[in-house]
Amino acid sequence: MNTRTRPLQVMVIAAHPDEPEEYAGGLAAAYAEAGHHVKFLTLTNGSAGHASLDAPSLVARRAREAHCAAERLGVVEYEIFDDVDDGSLVPTLELRMRVIRSVRRWRADVVIAFHPEGGGHPDNRAAGRIAADALHFTELRNVLPAVPPLPRAPLFLLMPDYATVDRHRHEIAIDLAPVLERKLLGCDAHGSQFYEFSATGDDRPVPPADDWAGRRAYLLDHWKPWFESSEGMRKALTERYGAEHAAQVTYAESFQLAPGRRGYTQEELADLLPPVPVPAAG
Repeated sequence: MNTRTRPLQVMVIAAHPDEPEEYAGGLAAAYAEAGHHVKFLTLTNGSAGHASLDAPSLVARRAREAHCAAERLGVVEYEIFDDVDDGSLVPTLELRMRVIRSVRRWRADVVIAFHPEGGGHPDNRAAGRIAADALHFTELRNVLPAVPPLPRAPLFLLMPDYATVDRHRHEIAIDLAPVLERKLLGCDAHGSQFYEFSATGDDRPVPPADDWAGRRAYLLDHWKPWFESSEGMRKALTERYGAEHAAQVTYAESFQLAPGRRGYTQEELADLLPPVPVPAAG
């Protein structure tokens, strides 16, 4: 039974603007639609992610795209560390303290971040390590005493990126169907990434901006792994929705409980996750 008497404070931490939308946009939208407060935090400004735009122009554009995506998803705050260049992220004490400060100020109940180990983009790996290190100290008042500590540790979930799918454990999965359009629109807001940078070297034409049906189909095809459910998610989907519903899920996101944290009962998790929609009477 859900015993919550106030909205949850949820934070998604990633390396670059567009990644919270890509890897956790559905979960974020589900929290927002349930009346909870969601913040996105990216630890770099995304200055490298384009084939033709210069860095200052790209940084400004990606910030505009981020705020457009937030509006579409119902995310109430989008913080970008705009003084940290794309490609230069390393796990420093300074950045750990900045993340502790941000998590505490948000009074986070739930934090979602990348896996701290893995191949792929070094910024993503560093963002995961910085988040994991910061979460060790959010309750300790003698670390960064100027900002009040959290009363309890946030639920810490890991989201996979393209390089960590082989080690990711599908422990919590959500059906994207109720929020699929919101996630698609959140990704669509990042045109510099989902249609321009990603299309470099791809022979498939990107539909024009006024062809939403075409762009929608393009996103679902070109970015298929971050929308479609997989057999590996089936157990987690069944635990959350029941076998009959799980068998019909086409689009899903999955998350892993961060290792080394305390265990959670099913009742505690239910209180910290968006509610499962009640099936319509038939």
